[in-house]
Amino acid sequence: MLLGGIRYLLPAIEVAHKHGAYVITVDYLPDNIAHKYSDEYHNVSILDKEAVLKLARELQIDGILSYAVDPGVVTAAYVAEQMGLPFTCSYEAACILQDKARFRQFLTEHGFNVPNAKGYSKPGDALRDIDYFNWPVIVKPVDSAGSKGVTRVDNPKNLQKAINHALEESHNGHYIIEDFLEKEGLSSGSESFFVDGELKFNAFYDQYFDNEAANPYTPSAEIWPTDKVQRIQDEIKSELQRLGNILGFRTGLFNIEWRVCKNGKAYLMEVSPRAGGNRLAEILNYATDVDIIEAEVLKALGEAIPEIHEPSYNGAYAIWVLHSKESGRFGGLKIDDDILANVIEREVRVENGKSVAPFKGANEAIGTLFIKERDREKLDALLGTLNGKVEVVVCK
Repeated sequence: MLLGGIRYLLPAIEVAHKHGAYVITVDYLPDNIAHKYSDEYHNVSILDKEAVLKLARELQIDGILSYAVDPGVVTAAYVAEQMGLPFTCSYEAACILQDKARFRQFLTEHGFNVPNAKGYSKPGDALRDIDYFNWPVIVKPVDSAGSKGVTRVDNPKNLQKAINHALEESHNGHYIIEDFLEKEGLSSGSESFFVDGELKFNAFYDQYFDNEAANPYTPSAEIWPTDKVQRIQDEIKSELQRLGNILGFRTGLFNIEWRVCKNGKAYLMEVSPRAGGNRLAEILNYATDVDIIEAEVLKALGEAIPEIHEPSYNGAYAIWVLHSKESGRFGGLKIDDDILANVIEREVRVENGKSVAPFKGANEAIGTLFIKERDREKLDALLGTLNGKVEVVVCK
């Protein structure tokens, strides 16, 4: 059973079919693309864990994933635990990891580097804590992904507007405020894989952000391999392993976000027991010698997984997220001839003439380009020119 129906599920469905599995997709949107590729679809909200559990028992499923679908992770962990199916971590651990306020509190209690943060459930509660924070701050829902509902606030007078925006994107009506950490260099992340509680694979990447986008905190590109020094990479690995030891991580894929700040400290920002969005695991099948998509699907089915080890890269790679800065109708994609050799895959999700919206979250991406260069230096130089070489045409 795969929770959700977005296009990010398609590679997991393909792998499952390759191994002879019957695939059931579940969500409340029957027109989602993944349902066209699964063997069976059920219209049930993935936020309703009891309803999904009831359905899973009726269908006698052998495994469950919320692959690259953040809202379904807690439900998947719950169903797996109730039915004795494989999952990356316990239900309780998933609840901690998927709630930004609980996760920040957990990190604080166990001595991890963590920004000054506090979670709230009522719109006005935070207004009494203005002096608690070191301004500027970031306001966001505790349970959303893709940077939806995230706002930087420099002046307390603008705090209520940011809280209202966060609550619009929240599933459970809770939000978090934390000190804005001034980063050193690019923000980073990883697709990381644990095997029997041991951290085996870390595809560390860096992120670009489009400062002209409607939401400048939504990543507009991811780049492999990272440019972070080995000392920092080793520190993040060590802290991830320590986190896994405390929370009892098992076997499976995690999407990680982390950053190094001006104070010289490295911070774990997000750790989610699922594949990342933006097709992160897919590009790694081009870039590395480890197939983490296959490993994640086989894990969910309780079958033996292939050997997992640290990745060996065969070049430098980037995911360039196609997006619009304005509302309108999609008029196509233009790519300069001189970079076509670097584009190893293009994916456009929007048909010509369909409406597009400003880039406020990952769900408003128009598509992606997979780009390759010989090394990171050449890739950085190429990415610096892409805004002038790749045009998303938007018609009024």
